[in-house]
Amino acid sequence: MSALLTNSVIFTLGAYGVAMLLALWRVLKGPSAQDRVLALDFIYIVGMLVILVTGIRYSSSTYFEAALLIALFGFVSSAAMAKFLLRGEVIE
Repeated sequence: MSALLTNSVIFTLGAYGVAMLLALWRVLKGPSAQDRVLALDFIYIVGMLVILVTGIRYSSSTYFEAALLIALFGFVSSAAMAKFLLRGEVIE
């Protein structure tokens, strides 16, 4: 792996770490439940991106499969949380 790619991966992971900390702050201090849900969505998306960058770093397809699972479960949980916030129940 070239030095440029190594430095890019390190910078990217650092930027994602800062983004996750800011989103965590929004989860803890959010003024409304909708803000907290959006911050949780952002955290799972950034977590998926961290796994994808790690997969690029180590050239392993296992990381990409894990990122796909995170995206799937994140979407389902976002839909369930949105339905709960709108109607007060998830299963009718």
